[in-house]
Amino acid sequence: MDIVSVSRPLPHSLPAGGTARLALFVVRRIGAHGLHDARATQIMMQAFGTGFRRPLSLMRAMMADLAASAATCLTIAPCCCARATDAERALLLLLECAETRPARARLLLADLLGNRSVDGALASIAAVSAAFADLGHPIVLSD
Repeated sequence: MDIVSVSRPLPHSLPAGGTARLALFVVRRIGAHGLHDARATQIMMQAFGTGFRRPLSLMRAMMADLAASAATCLTIAPCCCARATDAERALLLLLECAETRPARARLLLADLLGNRSVDGALASIAAVSAAFADLGHPIVLSD
């Protein structure tokens, strides 16, 4: 193992937008602690109020679809990390563009998952993006 690769900081800064950070936090919690993580549920309740169930359920389904479709490992940083991995950045870009630029999203997701059959995962990502937007919290990367 190369010491330089271990000591390098993660390549991307966290998104400036609060909704993108919320989505990243939930992805990290579910990725590390499972689909029914209580802290992920609590943070979604705080953000969305009584309408939290739809985006939370869709985030869980998205994470399950990503795990089932991935031919490669998707690296997720710990929740406390102040930077983001390449996979996390790509996932946030997908959440931002899945509905408005589906062709771009399909190519980006195929690269991320190392798999050409990404229709199910892409549909899940688009549903999460729509749920956030419908509840007044569109996922937009400011940087």
